[in-house]
Amino acid sequence: MFAYVVKRLISGVLVVTLVSMAIFLLFWFGPSSPAQPICDRETSNRCTAAKLDIYEKTLGYDNPVYEEYGKYVKGIFVGRTLTIASNEYQCDAPCLGVSYRTKQPVKEELVSRMPATFSVAIGGAFLYLLFGVPIGVAAARRRGTVADKALVSSFLFISSIPYYLFALLTWLYLTITYPLPVVGDTGYFKLTDDPVKWFTGLFLAWVALGIFGCTQYTRFTRGAMVEALSEDYIRTAKAKGLPARTIVYKHGLRAALVPVVTIFGIDFGTLLAGTIFTERIFEIQGIGYWSLQAVQGRDLPVVQATALFSAVVLIISNLLVDVVYSVLDPRVRLS
Repeated sequence: MFAYVVKRLISGVLVVTLVSMAIFLLFWFGPSSPAQPICDRETSNRCTAAKLDIYEKTLGYDNPVYEEYGKYVKGIFVGRTLTIASNEYQCDAPCLGVSYRTKQPVKEELVSRMPATFSVAIGGAFLYLLFGVPIGVAAARRRGTVADKALVSSFLFISSIPYYLFALLTWLYLTITYPLPVVGDTGYFKLTDDPVKWFTGLFLAWVALGIFGCTQYTRFTRGAMVEALSEDYIRTAKAKGLPARTIVYKHGLRAALVPVVTIFGIDFGTLLAGTIFTERIFEIQGIGYWSLQAVQGRDLPVVQATALFSAVVLIISNLLVDVVYSVLDPRVRLS
């Protein structure tokens, strides 16, 4: 397994490198100069060709692309000094650049927004499993009944609604139309400052993520359980006279969780990479909301940092899923 993990980590480094290069090239050879937004901002939208040329030189956009990319990679390991609008900024390693919009080190902003995104992701993922897996198991045990058909139909209806619309309706109805007395004030508040405020501010975001996400986990779990309960070893267990709960939860559920873990690993990695719609709708200042603002403002250092963070999170989550495979299913061997 150790050799497998090392190979996956090496391939992960390659993926992160390719992602950083792709983002760098997309901005560098885009339809407009990467220096245009900061030039417009610094000159109150009076950026002329001469002023733009000055900003391009100070930011290094008049140099060859490979030279600037080399400086960026070097800065990650040893740090670098950046010049923006005639101001110099010392960026310590790992240097991810300085935001063109806020003039703050990207690394510090990224770290400061991680708790909000982690809070949203962990709460939503917890509700995915808390409701999705038990309901899926219950539906599989009652396969073909009215209750099973009602659950599958209702969850299929919910999952057919675009998530951004579902989250927006949740926010509108529960904060504007019928405001809830305690949890209606959405947003992120530090857990260390006020745990109650932290919980109430994220509650509706968790509800939106949990209800919408548990629908697919119910269907995945149900399908996997139906298949697992039809296996030969389940029939053998029944013939031995084992209790129904032991057959379902000890033998059937363990096998059924393997495909569910696959989806969960990818989903959780995506949540950590940035829940853009959730954070934007519920006014949570996390990485997803921050990346959306960066794309709108063409803030290259922030876009590149969030893309790298997303790639690293997804690689690690997929690696952990592969390792958990071998624990849940002894037939799986990593090599």
